[in-house]
Parts: sequence; C-alpha cells; structure tokens
Amino acid sequence: MDEKNRFDQGMITRRSVLGNAHVDRAEANKNDFDKGFQQFITEFAWGTAWQGDVLDIPTRHMITIALLAGLGKEKELEMHIRATRNTGVTAEQLSEVFMHVAIYAGVPAANSAIGIAKKIYAEE
Repeated sequence: MDEKNRFDQGMITRRSVLGNAHVDRAEANKNDFDKGFQQFITEFAWGTAWQGDVLDIPTRHMITIALLAGLGKEKELEMHIRATRNTGVTAEQLSEVFMHVAIYAGVPAANSAIGIAKKIYAEE
C-alpha cells in the first residue's frame, strides 16, 4: 500500500474507532509542531497496525487497551475505553482483558484500568 492509501485507510479506521468528533478535534488542533506526528500515527498506527485480515477490529482494540493499561497510559486508555462503543468491545470482555493485565503487567495497572472503566461505564 502506498503512503497516500495508507493515510486514507488510516483516517477511515481512526474515525471508525475513535469517532468523528475526536478526530475532527485532533485535526483542528494540529499545528506545524505536531502535524508530522499526526500524519505518522494516522499512517502507521491506524493505516498499518490496525489493518489486515488476521485480527478483527475488536481484537485489535482489546490488545491496544491491554497494552495501554499495562503501560499506565491512563489518558489514552480512557479514550480507548470510551471508543469501545464504536468497536463492539463489551464491558465483560474488558473485565477479562484486565484480568490478563493483572497477571502479566501487574495488579496496580489492572486496578487503575478497572477504576477508569468503572467511571466511564457509570457516566454512560
């Protein structure tokens, strides 16, 4: 896939997962400082890592959420938990994901992720 197609496909996937409002805000807020970074993540995160026929989008999303939880990236984790409404990942599935996080990345990381998820589900 060439660079233009990878970017275009990345933008389609990014919008389908995170929602138009989030992507529109990110696009409106980019400037000369971060425009290269925004292009990079659209092409390589959304246009490459989130593509392919082997893993479906919900599975990719659960992997992403597990990694963010394990790394303690709470702001990104919150965004992706909210985005599960777009990818069909259920609360029951996330609960299982966080059990794996507890075993393989640590109980404190899982506990923090569970707290974030509980807050989001209480709001919805």
